[in-house]
Amino acid sequence: MQVYKNILVTIDCSSVDEKILDHVALLARQNNAKVVLLHVVHSHTLDQERALREKAQTILNRYLKKLQTKGVEAAVLIRSGEPEKEILDEIETNKYDLVAMGTHGHRFLGDILFGSVSDTLKHKISVPLLLIKGE
Repeated sequence: MQVYKNILVTIDCSSVDEKILDHVALLARQNNAKVVLLHVVHSHTLDQERALREKAQTILNRYLKKLQTKGVEAAVLIRSGEPEKEILDEIETNKYDLVAMGTHGHRFLGDILFGSVSDTLKHKISVPLLLIKGE
C-alpha cells in the first residue's frame, strides 16, 4: 500500500538536511513517492538574494543527485520571501501527503528569539508533518 505519493522536504541548507534526506529517501523508495526539495531564500537586498539563491541552487542540486542515485524521483524548488508563508503557499498549491523538515533543537527561549517555522506549520497544515531533529 502506498501511503505517501508526494513528499515535500523543506531544506534550510544546514547540517540537518543530510539527516532529513536519508530518512525521506527511505520513505520515498518504500512508497514509490516523488520528493520535492523546497528552499526559501530569505534576504533583505538584491545582492544577498542572488548570493543565497546561488548557494542554495548548488546545495539543492547536490541533494537532488543524491536522491536520484538512491532511485528516488525528485525535483528542486526555490522560492523567495518569508519561509512560513512560502512553505504554506506551496503546501496549499500542491497536493502533498507528507511534509518533512529538520529542527534545530531551539528550546523555548530560542523559539521566541528566532521563531519556529516548524511550530507555525504544525498549527496550520492538515497533512502529516515529520520533524527530524538535527545533531
